[in-house]
Amino acid sequence: MSVWDEEFQKFADFSYSLSVLQGSSEKKASALKAIPHKGLEVAVVNYDSIALIEKELLDWNPDFIICDESSKIKNPTAKMSKSAHKIAKVCSYRLILTGTPIQNNPLDFFSQYKVLDENVLGKSFYAFKNQYAVLGNFNQPIGWRNLAELVKKAHSIAFRVTKEEALDLPETTDIIRNISFEDKVQKLYKKFVRDSYTELEKGEVTATNILTRLLRLQQITGGFLRPDEDVDRYEKVSTAKLDALEDIVDTSISENKKLVIIARFIPEIEEICRMLESKKIQYAKVCGEVKDRAAEVTEFQENPECMVFVGQLQTVSMGLTLTAASTMVFYSLSYNYADYSQARARIHRIGQRNTCQYIHLVVKDTIDETVLHALKDKENIASKIVDDWRSIIK
Repeated sequence: MSVWDEEFQKFADFSYSLSVLQGSSEKKASALKAIPHKGLEVAVVNYDSIALIEKELLDWNPDFIICDESSKIKNPTAKMSKSAHKIAKVCSYRLILTGTPIQNNPLDFFSQYKVLDENVLGKSFYAFKNQYAVLGNFNQPIGWRNLAELVKKAHSIAFRVTKEEALDLPETTDIIRNISFEDKVQKLYKKFVRDSYTELEKGEVTATNILTRLLRLQQITGGFLRPDEDVDRYEKVSTAKLDALEDIVDTSISENKKLVIIARFIPEIEEICRMLESKKIQYAKVCGEVKDRAAEVTEFQENPECMVFVGQLQTVSMGLTLTAASTMVFYSLSYNYADYSQARARIHRIGQRNTCQYIHLVVKDTIDETVLHALKDKENIASKIVDDWRSIIK
């Protein structure tokens, strides 16, 4: 959220009073009431908080609501979404901003557009769902219909511009760094694949079972194995990826260039940080446990001694500016294309002057290749795992 204060200072050529609402609900409410009546009055609040201070926000009686990264409110039954809908109704002007309005399926449109104008897609999610989804058991979508009509309605009040059209940004290049397992880990991985086949063939094939197996395979390529019966213990089984990353880090430091490293799993992040500490390399870190993320970003962006930024994929995929670096290493990935594309944008945004390079650490003949291929084709692995689990695991 602190980014908004910085951006207003840079670009607002008019009088304004801006307050970033942080701390407890009481502190947020007090800060909201204390905004000076000078120029444009702006309150910045995160999505998780709007339900907690909904009454205070309604009493503030805003004229304009702007939902940045509006895919956060795609679930119409979530508390934050319902609060956004209520607050929007008192606003004369409404705007949503997102590069990924649809993350899972076309139904994601409904809640976001409910903030804008209920007349576009209707007031009832049930009616909307029946209009555009083919429903199967338990009222779950198994297909789609009338999509041309939906697209026409969505674009009737939308303006779309690509990054290439809007920004004069440098080019990007993608590099795949192929990695080979140690012999013993290769055998371990293959055994896990065989065991997965056996277990799934003889048991009930469900999305949860398959995703659990895929998760374990990804953890192995990252160098760790978590026994199913022990959720808190990780066994280190490989250093193949870490060794490859260490080479990249050494090269980057020797060239006096900053580096961003993105990983999915906490044990990977901890191991990466230990490697950097052993080399006495100063770094910033953002993952689930880090509270003051803005301070970590500022440290990386402004301190010339802070050479590396380590981030957890799900945590850094939105809202952070990391343009002090032009190279990003993907240590591990998830199946979510939105997380992947948003993470890439952290270094490829306004302020970047150098060609951006994305290095993907991929263990040969493993799930790493499957996931990266799916992301490149903008596929959603999770949506087809039940029907095609054999080819995915293989």
